[in-house]
Amino acid sequence: MPAPTRRSFLALGALGGLHLLCGCTGEHDHTPGKAAEDADRPVRLRQVAATDALLADYAAVLAASPADADRLGDLRDDVLQHREALARSLPSSSPTAGAGTARSVADLAAAERRTAGLRLADLTAASPALAKALASVAASGAAHAAALGDTGPLTDDGASPSPSPAPVPLPTADADALQSALAAEHAAVYGYGVVGAFLPVGPQREDGRAAYAAHQARRDAWQRLLGTGGVSPTAAAPGYRLPFQVKDAATAAQLAAHLETQLTAAYADLCATTALRPQAAAALRESALRAVHWGADLPALPGLAPTDPTPAAS
Repeated sequence: MPAPTRRSFLALGALGGLHLLCGCTGEHDHTPGKAAEDADRPVRLRQVAATDALLADYAAVLAASPADADRLGDLRDDVLQHREALARSLPSSSPTAGAGTARSVADLAAAERRTAGLRLADLTAASPALAKALASVAASGAAHAAALGDTGPLTDDGASPSPSPAPVPLPTADADALQSALAAEHAAVYGYGVVGAFLPVGPQREDGRAAYAAHQARRDAWQRLLGTGGVSPTAAAPGYRLPFQVKDAATAAQLAAHLETQLTAAYADLCATTALRPQAAAALRESALRAVHWGADLPALPGLAPTDPTPAAS
């Protein structure tokens, strides 16, 4: 599916558009100067090397298990897109050939999880644009690992829905992005209320309830964080207009997938902030995994639009 845009979320019934929910359309994406490019270079080199090692693992498993070619081929294509995004501003190069250490799909799943953790380890050292890319790639890697059977934790990266209090006052850029994420969570809570009404009793409804509770917790955490930072939290709208009619369990699952996919865009923007990157990356990953659970065809770079700027070669 195409990468989500910042304006394709739920529409506000009262206002006729959802400028609140995904309003971070590039405030944090200023193209960095030469100093920022130089600062990003070590991070990019590390991440490209890690991606090349992962690609070598894919090659090794595909050679050992040709029957898995269809399943693994699409995931490998995503990893190639990850490499392209991470290698921008570096001299053009092809993936470094090497012997992969993975010998089975289980090994490959563990390699995806480990590599996703390496993305998060470099979050704080990256420029805002590169931080967004790292968080997106980490979310995609976590989805790959889950698809291959490995659902272990990536790292202790602030996944708790109750982040620690922020400094006072909260920086304006951080506050703006957090307000947009909060507005998106308000819409998600409303949307899951609709989803739950159409899901049958059983595992599907329990999944809907768990997601509803998770979004309530995330919403409450952002409200506390904004209040601690001296900012009045964005209030929920009086009502929301759904992107399509929900009439049965199938369309309810489609709405849940839509909600989670669009939340990845709000959280990619939040990853460009200074103090909130670990929490934002965790939220992006959780939404990406839920989107896949509800049937979304997740793009290789969840949360990033094709036009998102990244440092270009000088």
